Amino acid sequence: MGTTFGRGGATNFQQDLANSDCIVIEGSNMAECHPVGFQWVMEAKARGAKVIHIDPRFTRTSAVSDVHVPIRVGTDIAFLGGIINHVLSNDLDFREYVVAYTNAAAIVGEDFVDTEDLDGLFSGFDPETGHYDEASWQFESQVGSGETGHTDRPGDGVDQDDPAGAQEQERLAQDESVKEADPHQAFGSGGPPLHAKPLRDETLQHPRCVFQVLKRHFARYTPEIVADICGVEPEVFLEVATAVTENSGRERTTAWVYSVGWTHHTVGAQYIRTAAILQSLLGNMGRPGGGILALRGHASIQGSTDVPTLFNLLPGYLPMPHALQHQSLDDYCAENSGAIGFWGNMRAYTVSLLKSWWGDAATAENDYCFGYIPKITGDHSSYRTIADMVAGKVPGYFLVGENPAVGHANGRMQRFGLANLDWLVVRDLQMIESASFWKTAPEIETGELVTEEIGTEVFYMPAATHAEKEGTFTNTQRLLQWRHQAVQPPGDCRSDLWFYFHLGRILREKLAGSTDPRDRPLLDLTWDYPTHGEQVEPSAEAVLREINGVGPDGRALSGYMDMKDDGSTTGGCWIYSGVYADEVNQADRRRPGREQDYVAAEWGWAWPYNRRTLYNRASADPAGKPWSERKKYVWWDEAAGRWTGDDVPDFEATKRPDHVPPPGAKAQAGIGGADPFIMQGDGKAWLFAPKGLADGPMPTHYEPAESPVENALYGVQANPGIEEIQAPYNRGNPPTSDVYPYVFTTYRLTEHHTAGAMSRTLPYLSELQPEFFVEVSPALATERGLDNGGWATLISARSAIEARVLVTERMRPLRLKGGRVVHQIGIPYHWGAEGLSTGDSANDLMGVVMDPNVHIQEFKVATCDIRPGRRPRGAALPEYVEGFRRRAGVRSGTMPIGGRVAVEETP
Repeated sequence: MGTTFGRGGATNFQQDLANSDCIVIEGSNMAECHPVGFQWVMEAKARGAKVIHIDPRFTRTSAVSDVHVPIRVGTDIAFLGGIINHVLSNDLDFREYVVAYTNAAAIVGEDFVDTEDLDGLFSGFDPETGHYDEASWQFESQVGSGETGHTDRPGDGVDQDDPAGAQEQERLAQDESVKEADPHQAFGSGGPPLHAKPLRDETLQHPRCVFQVLKRHFARYTPEIVADICGVEPEVFLEVATAVTENSGRERTTAWVYSVGWTHHTVGAQYIRTAAILQSLLGNMGRPGGGILALRGHASIQGSTDVPTLFNLLPGYLPMPHALQHQSLDDYCAENSGAIGFWGNMRAYTVSLLKSWWGDAATAENDYCFGYIPKITGDHSSYRTIADMVAGKVPGYFLVGENPAVGHANGRMQRFGLANLDWLVVRDLQMIESASFWKTAPEIETGELVTEEIGTEVFYMPAATHAEKEGTFTNTQRLLQWRHQAVQPPGDCRSDLWFYFHLGRILREKLAGSTDPRDRPLLDLTWDYPTHGEQVEPSAEAVLREINGVGPDGRALSGYMDMKDDGSTTGGCWIYSGVYADEVNQADRRRPGREQDYVAAEWGWAWPYNRRTLYNRASADPAGKPWSERKKYVWWDEAAGRWTGDDVPDFEATKRPDHVPPPGAKAQAGIGGADPFIMQGDGKAWLFAPKGLADGPMPTHYEPAESPVENALYGVQANPGIEEIQAPYNRGNPPTSDVYPYVFTTYRLTEHHTAGAMSRTLPYLSELQPEFFVEVSPALATERGLDNGGWATLISARSAIEARVLVTERMRPLRLKGGRVVHQIGIPYHWGAEGLSTGDSANDLMGVVMDPNVHIQEFKVATCDIRPGRRPRGAALPEYVEGFRRRAGVRSGTMPIGGRVAVEETP
């Protein structure tokens, strides 16, 4: 969504679902996995909204929906692409919205070649590197930033404060080490920079305008093709397409809801892109009851990307500097220097961050300590790091709230990695499999690991629960809510804030007096947080204020528009600036809902600037008037000379709707009064992305990495940019293999939480779901001789696991092209060796193949075989799995004792 709209967060808030006329839940089992938010889906249904659930399994969400659409896992782009084709072929788009608020009118350069002409590839693909060069995807652009002249040359029209520096950054961005670092993730709160606005044809008739390019691209996604690929009958597909289009437009809006059922794919980013394109065509963005709601899988997953735990991001989605590109602050800011949109102020956000971290030590003379920030050199993501651990390249590792031995793809690979460390620090609420792997790992039983020979020293440090510490959650809808401490943590349990503060304090004390330059970044940190209580707990509120930032007068900033690039302001995360405005903890506001309207702006605080619906300028027409009285939300008040409405306008409050930027205007000054997508360089929603995505400017259907069928659309089978780790522990199942003929998908249960540490240790929850099981259809049970309640063994090229069998009509076989029947197996992934309820780990079946945009693994679809009975024990298990590999023509996956091997060269 960041590439399409300018920010990666959910565009609306959960309560707003009650205003929807149609809700499509796809890639999510919202009723079971997000039951609190699901109440507003039921409220919308009670008001007459149509609820549609698209999912391979019939779940509790399906049971209360008006329509359930069983779909083959991994084919959502084909399904959504079919709806886009339906919209474009029948002129069902919201044309005024599309022309004014999207880049449909932008003209693509002559060098661009679509997948339709290259059998599944876009122009610019390099088969040797597996990466795209985006040069041929660029628009024909206007001269300068806001000038009205035209040029016939395609490109992003670099014309800014530092053109030479920007062009050098563009050149370096093509280096393989930079591409491997996936800089596209930095567009979570600011789209890719455009330094000139595209040439446009407002009639949408130019053959190379985005609208026509899009129309041609999706033309082959007919109801029949959707049926061939997805297994969805044409009449069911048309029922969904009709419901969505009839409930979109001036008077009505449709909302799309997704979760990890979309993100955990090798084309996960493009799943979301497809929905974003569709919602933009239908005019559902920035409007009440519309938008795209990204449901996060944990209480503060949104917060952990905003103030990031990702290797290639700094707080607020600022990109992590790369050693090749960014030797100075000027290098780092060059590409965005003077760009149009609020991302053009990147230098102010960065300098404020550096001042927040290093205070008085950060000066203009020393580049505000920019040199202190570590620089990345390529892919340092989780799975690549695990591969380096297996190879013996990583001495130490911190695991904080993660249980990769159970919760990550390819548990066998994870455990081999943990076994080849010197030391491991685990912070968790319970003893987890990633801390006890040295004695509980399945590889101990098979003989692939030997407890006495594992050299990893494990430090288990118990953590405080959410009730035992203060601080904020940032939830699904970008909402920060303050959490007060209810009780003291027991024994040695401590908060994360306590742990890192005192770890930093001790390290600084040990280094005091050091003259080694490499110690200066640690010694110069601002580390003077006040503490309180017997446990000497740092003040979480002081940290929140630091994140908010302060001005030259020492008072908290009111928001990021107050940030300066001259070192006079601080701010630990620019998008959170305003959460401590007026020296008040805005996240701690608790005005009851009965005393507010449905937007509830005085409950907590949402980034940015407490805006609950993003891009809400689009809820009014270009003249600033609501599209309809029924969907009125934010509008221009001519008498007051400002934007007003039910929400904080996601727009400059006094910028008139008829404002035209002057020639050469930069940053927000370059955004016109009718350009709602203020983080984008052209102020528009991007139907076509000339940059910002690693695998193409438009979504296209590719099969999952492991699929039982060939791609029905193109000769290219899977995502050409797919990321793989070639090693014995990560062998892949060949596509269309008869040895691994069945599709499986993983999911969560209401009664258990993620990798199970918080639920399998509790007797009440363990009693509700006491045993690991898999769901199969009656047809598959008959085909494979499986008994309900009996045992089954599932086998992939990575491992084999056993589970109880649940035979259920919730899993339905699907009929594809040529009458091919595909069976799908559902597997909950919560089990491991620790706790009261134990069992094999579903993720041991999974291989590590990843989306090239975000390094997210394909958790939600792979292939396997399933046989009745229990799996072999001891050394017989790896030999059993190896036998399947041999029959499938897969290279050996046998590992040496101790599990230390290097990654293989890509063939």
